[in-house]
Amino acid sequence: MDNNGLLHYQGRKDHQIKLHGQRIELGEIERCLLKAPISACVVMKWNDDHLVAYVQTSKIDEVQLRQHCQSHLPPYMIPSIFIILDKLPLNPNGKIDRKQLPSLNFSLLTSTSSDKSDSPLNQFEERILTIWCQVLHSNENHISRTTSFFSVGGHSLLFIELYHQYQSVFNFDTHILSIAPFLQQPTIFQHSQLLQTVIMNNTKATQWYTLHISEGIASFAQERIFLDEQVRFSSDIAIYNELHTLQVVQGSLSFNRLLQALRCILNKHKILRTSLIFNNDNNSLKQCITDIHKTFTIAMNQTFGNENELRDIIYQTTINPNLFDLSNGRVFHAEILKHQIALNENENNNNECISNSDVLLIAFHHAAFDRASRSIFLKDLCSAYNTNAISIEDDESLQYIDYSVHERLIDMTTSREFWNLQLEEYNFDSRLLLPVDRHRLSNDHRSGSACITQISFDNKILQSFLDYASTHHVTPFQLGLSILYAFLFKLNHGENDLCISCLNANRYKTELQNIIGMFVSTLPYR
Repeated sequence: MDNNGLLHYQGRKDHQIKLHGQRIELGEIERCLLKAPISACVVMKWNDDHLVAYVQTSKIDEVQLRQHCQSHLPPYMIPSIFIILDKLPLNPNGKIDRKQLPSLNFSLLTSTSSDKSDSPLNQFEERILTIWCQVLHSNENHISRTTSFFSVGGHSLLFIELYHQYQSVFNFDTHILSIAPFLQQPTIFQHSQLLQTVIMNNTKATQWYTLHISEGIASFAQERIFLDEQVRFSSDIAIYNELHTLQVVQGSLSFNRLLQALRCILNKHKILRTSLIFNNDNNSLKQCITDIHKTFTIAMNQTFGNENELRDIIYQTTINPNLFDLSNGRVFHAEILKHQIALNENENNNNECISNSDVLLIAFHHAAFDRASRSIFLKDLCSAYNTNAISIEDDESLQYIDYSVHERLIDMTTSREFWNLQLEEYNFDSRLLLPVDRHRLSNDHRSGSACITQISFDNKILQSFLDYASTHHVTPFQLGLSILYAFLFKLNHGENDLCISCLNANRYKTELQNIIGMFVSTLPYR
């Protein structure tokens, strides 16, 4: 208040700020930091452009602090620089004295690397470094290829400018590659991998390659499986447990050698140790490769006495909702089911051998495995066991997580046109009046169970079927689909617009033929 009795507004006394159009409560960032192993911290706005975090700790470094913030805060709230102190200055009241905090040297923000081994490795990375320096208005030319854009003075507005620079220089639009992957992977090396993918796609490259990434957005198929499991089906019964059983019919297997072989496969096919985590902040599903293969073991705590008991164990495992945990990468399970009679005959069995009549039960979560993956898995299992392999990993082999990134870069225009054409003017509200053996309410819960009916034909009908397909130049699948349509038309009493779905293996590139993962898609037939 002045001498004339007028009140003058001079700003906020709390610590809410506005930075690049975003209102930020500094206390929220500080509370996030305090969940890390630190004893005290204070976050301040510096030079109207950056957030600076002063941290009192001896147990964690800047890289770990940044990773902690990235997993809990949106990008615009992550401090540009972290200053680690042995002790924060305090005022006489025992509170942090912000005025006594060490002044900030802008050179700290550049976070340059004098280590030549961490400098850009090729001309493409050097080109990206040049763009970074232009956006950051920096004359430095030794920014580490593994340093985050946000730790060298970057912020959200500058990142948007960087993204537009990429679009201009490398000639792509947001439909090809959005800004999100760049935000999730904010280093020169990672941007190089993403942009080279765009260039290869634009030049219609025929081969996909590994991106050397350990986390990224989930594939469309993974999103579909995850959503189905969370929304459509009950959590009491699993519907996506894929089981396979192998029984020892002659001789025996070494337990330790089998365990080593399975660990080799998990090491090679990283999708079998990949977690799926839903981000509530941006409503996206992310996959992250874990190292749980190093501690993977084979369960051996169930026995069976006869075929009925074996079938019951297999069934209970198939519907077990606790068999897998997508959030920590537990998507593969192996278990030895010991035959009780053989176990009694050898009371001194020390579980080092898998004997005659024992069963190896192998299970996968459908988000990481489809039917075509089975032959790949069994081939690698036999190879790893027979050669007593310790590791069969190939750093340059295409992984499922790479496919997920490449998939997002595909032009889906033709695909959308196909779906629009197939479903144009189709009445989705119309229910087929098919004869059923029991009445089902519209709100009945889906169990996920299915019934498979097998119809056998004699050789004469089978030969006629094949002759017709050959004469009319159609595949057996197309002819079988036509027969199904004719059957459905007959059951529907005059319904003339039917649409059914059919699974498609979706391994449309040579590089995908030897990858374990979930590729299956659904196609409409009308």
